[in-house]
Amino acid sequence: MVIRFGRLGDTILLQPLLRKLQQRYGKPCHVLALGDWPQVLFSAQPEVDGFIPLRSQYGSLLFSPPRWRVAMALRKFRDSPIYVCEPEPRATTKVRPLLSLAGIPKEHCEFIQPMTMRENEHWIDWLLRFGSQTPAAFRASHAWTMPEESTSMAPQLQVTAAERNDRDAWLRTQGMLERPLVLLQPGNKRTIRWNGVRHADDDEKSWPAQRWGELAQAISHRLPQAQILFCGSPAEAGYIESLLAATDTHSLRIDTAVLPLGRLKALLEVAHSMVSVDTGPAHLAAAMGCPLVVLFGGRFPTMWAPRSGRGSAVTVIGGLPETRRIDEIDTAPVISAWRMLPPREGVQAAEVFAAE
Repeated sequence: MVIRFGRLGDTILLQPLLRKLQQRYGKPCHVLALGDWPQVLFSAQPEVDGFIPLRSQYGSLLFSPPRWRVAMALRKFRDSPIYVCEPEPRATTKVRPLLSLAGIPKEHCEFIQPMTMRENEHWIDWLLRFGSQTPAAFRASHAWTMPEESTSMAPQLQVTAAERNDRDAWLRTQGMLERPLVLLQPGNKRTIRWNGVRHADDDEKSWPAQRWGELAQAISHRLPQAQILFCGSPAEAGYIESLLAATDTHSLRIDTAVLPLGRLKALLEVAHSMVSVDTGPAHLAAAMGCPLVVLFGGRFPTMWAPRSGRGSAVTVIGGLPETRRIDEIDTAPVISAWRMLPPREGVQAAEVFAAE
């Protein structure tokens, strides 16, 4: 059992750890996570065998009927190793009573929270080091017998047949089935607040609408057959429409798309490329093998840059210590980085460019 209450990007970064634990113990993992969307994310992963969804991590994890049901579901894993991947002490203090209520002995649990990160260590590397730890109750019977390098240091996700069918039907309905797709991901978890779009001055991951428009036009000029899509979740629909309204769309191949997670995952399986701010869908693009340019603001790429288990290109622009906000990044280097992405293998790239 692996426990993590993270968002999309945090959960994608778990995948190498889940694969490592499957290799160690000879069985796929169960995952206790927030919401139902991790089931969509890991729908085709052989290293994941089941889920226990938690609706919210806020408030007591004990004193409500849904959380009692979570504790009862955890009781099935009383004889299993439990890996708690929560880095915050506050979250850890909530998990411990839940495990106790489920009757899981302390000796069956391993917590990442006391384990410090090394200087310039990537989050995935930290998780994989954690996966080499063994709860006390299992140390005699599950000694490490495999070389560390047998586990990839990067996420690699799969798509189900149903997700592919949904993608192809949607593309056919939109008249996009034969076009190369370039996805633009302008939003992040901080973009939308309860009262609307967060002001750009209060969002270090916000890139100005004018620059998104310039980028879209440059891509359209460079790859005229492509369909360019400003992507986002249903909550971001109004925001991405405002970006399209601020874009000079003489080309009818620049549009918006509100995408459920399964469809986004399937689109990234075949897309030509993606340009994204530092957010969960950027990690998803890398895990699906989609060539990626990702813009960083006030975080260290050495810790958080997306990694591709498929070996696809990931180009990072910005990030600490040079850049504290994404709006410090001009349009020109982003366009240049996108143009320098190598062609995607196995996907029709339609590299027929307009005359320069």
